[in-house]
Amino acid sequence: MDDVSSLPSDRAGRGRVSAERARELILGVVASIRRGSVLSYGAVALRAGLPGRARLVARVLSQLPDGHDLPWHRVLRASGSIAFAPGSADFERQRRLLESEGCKVTALGRVKTAVRQPQNLDEALWGGLFPD
Repeated sequence: MDDVSSLPSDRAGRGRVSAERARELILGVVASIRRGSVLSYGAVALRAGLPGRARLVARVLSQLPDGHDLPWHRVLRASGSIAFAPGSADFERQRRLLESEGCKVTALGRVKTAVRQPQNLDEALWGGLFPD
């Protein structure tokens, strides 16, 4: 896995995050993504307290063992698209899993969720109360 031993745990630089702790944080966020909703790699990193580490999220997910039950398929590119090449076996597997949860997936892999996941804490707490 990517070396994150020097990665500050917060913007003030207090504390450090070990590679194993970063992995745990990322997997915890992915496990919390609700059925029928998705997050980007960057949003997962941010929620894990690892801003700017979208590639680390991708690496952690790529190293999951066979037979795991983590909902990896709910993590997409920032564009809202599946990261695998359209038509590939991995693309089709992710597409099927997302569609089984009610998501709509275009031929090029753009995903429209069945349930919208709040993108940040403000939206989670206040979303819908104060429309623009």
